[in-house]
Formats: sequence, C-alpha cells, structure tokens
Amino acid sequence: MTSSAPAARALAPAGVRATARVTARPDGRGGTALPVLQGEGPLALRRTRATGPAAHVLLVGAMSGPLGGDHLTVEATTEPGARLRVGSAAATMALPGQGDTAPEARYDVRLTVAADSALHWLPEQLISVRGSALHVTTRADVAEGGHLTLREEQTLGRTAEPPGLLRSRLTVRHAGRLLLDQELCCGPGAPGGWDGPAVLAGHRAVGQLVVVRPEFRTNPPAAAVLAEHATLTPLAGPGILVTAVAPDGLRLRRILDEAQERWT
Repeated sequence: MTSSAPAARALAPAGVRATARVTARPDGRGGTALPVLQGEGPLALRRTRATGPAAHVLLVGAMSGPLGGDHLTVEATTEPGARLRVGSAAATMALPGQGDTAPEARYDVRLTVAADSALHWLPEQLISVRGSALHVTTRADVAEGGHLTLREEQTLGRTAEPPGLLRSRLTVRHAGRLLLDQELCCGPGAPGGWDGPAVLAGHRAVGQLVVVRPEFRTNPPAAAVLAEHATLTPLAGPGILVTAVAPDGLRLRRILDEAQERWT
C-alpha cells in the first residue's frame, strides 16, 4: 500500500496568503475612527492608545515570516479628514522557505491617501536573512492635498551573516501622476555591482524616507547632503526623498529619524 502524503503535499498551495486592511475616517469628534481593522494569518492589526486626532495602529506578526512562497499584503487607506499612523511591533524577517526550490516570498504594501488626510507609514526594519528570497513592493497613491510620510529600512543579514536575495520597488503617485519609482536588488543573484561604490558601498543597511506635503509645491526643500551617506532629493511635485546607507540598522534609524523630525 503506497502513501498519498507526497501527492497531497504536491497539491497543497505553496506558502501562506494573507491580507491585512485598515481604513481611517474622521469620527466627528475631532479624532479618527477605524471602520476597517482586520488581519489574516501572520498579519494582525492592533489599535494602540494615542493622544491627538490621529489613530495609531501596530502591525503584529502572529507567525514567523515571510517565508519562501508566502504572499502577504497590507492595505492602509485614509479618507478625507482622517489621520493615521501605522507602525510595527518588531522587525520583519525574511526567512528561507522549505527545501532548496522554495519560491520567493512576496510582501506588498498598498497605501491610499485622500485629500486633507495624513498617513504615516513607519514600520520597523526588514531583515533579509541568509538563504531567503523576498520581493517587496510598496505603492502609495496620494490625492491632491494629502500628506504622506513613508519610511523603509532594510538590513542585509543578521549580525555577521550574509544576506538573502532582496528585491524592493517603491512607487509613489500624487494626484494620479508619477512622483517616484525606484527599484533596488541586493544579495545573491542580484545584478552585479549592488555592493559596489555606486550602490551600497559595502554597507549593510539602506533606507528611504518619502515625505509628501502640499507646502512643498511652493516651498520645496533644496537638494542637500544630510550626512556622510545620506542625501535629500526634491521630487517633481510636492515631495522629497531622503536616501541613506549605513553600516547597521541602528545608525540608519538615527539618520532617518533626524530627517523625519526636520521635515514632518
């Protein structure tokens, strides 16, 4: 009698599919309500106590991951007049899947910012663990008059560990027009030169801060060098991009914190 377990495994879907959604709207009392706050599988959303008009939400990992073959999606939307701040309870770790042929994992972030609303997307760092393969896409659509603060921090490997393969793409649109579209690929299998002087220059941590504010349309900050390995670039619209590399995640966080405090 033969076992049917191998056939069952072959038919089982590879990886976990999960989506977390949060929608913010004014509560009519000067604050922000969350009519939608739902997560699935490894993605859990928790509202935390806060003062002021903004609602604060933490993304909590209920399971390890993303692992090879997983496809996780987070969607955050602010309606007119709402204020929302989204963070995460801990770093996200991209982990290897089971076996040598596990497909890459996907992590998609979709942000929608209405007019006269504000969304702060401020997760903890993403760590690319040795042997992992992760494709991250972050897309933000900001209406005229909307405010967006978006921060990404990526660390290549744990302490004294080589990284996995990390591909990330960040796209920001304002009033339907493209404001920013950039892609970075690092680790084994990435195009040659990713660790060279033109990209990371041997650093292990890389991050971006995007700030979209209506005031920047008439009074944009000037291009500047902010630190030894950080720059500010005005975008073709009411936004700026701060890009930084650092030897580790802690020093990267300090650079981006200073930029965030200055321009938001």
